[in-house]
Amino acid sequence: MLDFFISQAHAQGGGGAAAGGGIAQIVLLVGFVLIFYFLLWRPQSKRAKEHKKLISNLANGDEIVIGGGLVGRVTKVHEEFLTMEIAEGTEVNVQKNAVAAVLPKGTLKSL
Repeated sequence: MLDFFISQAHAQGGGGAAAGGGIAQIVLLVGFVLIFYFLLWRPQSKRAKEHKKLISNLANGDEIVIGGGLVGRVTKVHEEFLTMEIAEGTEVNVQKNAVAAVLPKGTLKSL
């Protein structure tokens, strides 16, 4: 009764491997590596370089936003940490790596 839904498997005539099959696989593998490089690896390393440059250029008085969305002004810059003023008289220490972006001057006054 279920023979209608199940297709029969039929053997094909025996034949050798396709000519150039090994070269085609190598070309396909190289193609995948190139796609991986141009779509994933290269853009990620470019973003990492830009972020490293952003962190190294931080200075007192810069207005920044950190990964959690906290906005403030840099008051002290240390080797791995910085002190950020989030409100008048309220300062917090954050890692430099947490800095997501440097805002244009005067952004905090407009908030």
